[in-house]
Amino acid sequence: MPSSLEPGLKFQFSYLVPRERTVPHLLPEAEEFQKMPRVLATGFMVGLFEWACIRAINPYLDWPQEQSVGIGVDLSHEAATPPGLTVLVSGELRQVQGRKLTFYLEGHDGVEIIARGGHERFIINAAQFRQKAKDKQEAALSQVILGP
Repeated sequence: MPSSLEPGLKFQFSYLVPRERTVPHLLPEAEEFQKMPRVLATGFMVGLFEWACIRAINPYLDWPQEQSVGIGVDLSHEAATPPGLTVLVSGELRQVQGRKLTFYLEGHDGVEIIARGGHERFIINAAQFRQKAKDKQEAALSQVILGP
């Protein structure tokens, strides 16, 4: 990880909310979600905030060998955003502790603040991370097939 990634890094990221990112599209198999309002789903909003952070730090990483994964989310979702509005995510890298990064974020949909709070990410070696996930999957599947 380059030493140039330091607290104080500020960034913005904008996203036009499409219909496919509203609550009924979050988990199509969930009947309850199908009956809910067509506004930006909290789950998609969290992904949007993660994406903003990824875009902000990738120039400082040895991408794609180095990547970051989300390890903490503390966001309030304060207002609904219908499709067609653009969300502007404003963020700041507040803390760097080794490979752990802490961000403060706010989202505004052109009318009002829709969300604010913190997010943590951890810088990983992508190949090692993928291998650990594959090993875990294979171990779990072998337990299912072979039994305990």
